[in-house]
Amino acid sequence: MAELTEVAATTFAMGDEGPLSYPADGEGPVRRVTLSAFSIASTAVSNRDFARFVEETGHTTDAERYGWSFVFAGHLPDEFPPTRGVASAPWWRQVEGSCWKQPYGSETTLHGLWDHPVVHVSHNDARAYASHVESRLPTEAEWECAARAGSSRSFPWGDDLVAADGVHRANVWQGTFPSDNAAADGYYGTAPVRSFEPNGYGLYNTIGNVWEWTSDWFGSEHSTCCTPDPHGPESGEMRVLKGGSYLCHDSYCARFRPGARSASAEDSSADNVGFRIAR
Repeated sequence: MAELTEVAATTFAMGDEGPLSYPADGEGPVRRVTLSAFSIASTAVSNRDFARFVEETGHTTDAERYGWSFVFAGHLPDEFPPTRGVASAPWWRQVEGSCWKQPYGSETTLHGLWDHPVVHVSHNDARAYASHVESRLPTEAEWECAARAGSSRSFPWGDDLVAADGVHRANVWQGTFPSDNAAADGYYGTAPVRSFEPNGYGLYNTIGNVWEWTSDWFGSEHSTCCTPDPHGPESGEMRVLKGGSYLCHDSYCARFRPGARSASAEDSSADNVGFRIAR
């Protein structure tokens, strides 16, 4: 299991109203948030970590119970038979047999992917893992605070996605989405959980790679006062995801920022969604 990083009690500016932000997502307004001290994992949960959990508990993921999950079409061979897609995002394909241990369908394995983040895990699966290791999922505020690592810029290292020295600091899409990924950052799909330079708090891959579940229900209305330890709405239909993924590209999804957010149902899964734990 990844080591936990201590984050001291602090007040920070949460949210984003910059040129890359999506107001409809509820990124703004930027507001002051006060957090008690907490700990958060330096990496997302890896396939190796999750396999150990399954071996110890016998846990069956939602994707395994349903018999399918969503796979990015670019991971499927040209001869792959037609499958149902998502009308608004046709690059997502419903693939029978895809799950955490068979990421691209029943004929695939985790060979070469043990140090990559586990994917095809729902919010329900993430909570089960966290409970087993006597942890929990971070709140959205905790996740964003840890990802920012004291920075109020668009990214932990500044305002430009690619650093001034030309070195890529995150695993996102380069090229023309969804047809051409130049993989200039070194990865077409997921990257190992300890890829790229960590942020100032020692956290890896808070930008891109895989979306990460938080404990909060999704809501787009936020108090502008200095709220202590916010936990989002009391109830809802979707849970908040943070960080973006290897599929994010500024032509359609510049959500590879700490202040960005997305949402999904608790039982949903895809090959670009994972999680990290907190305490």
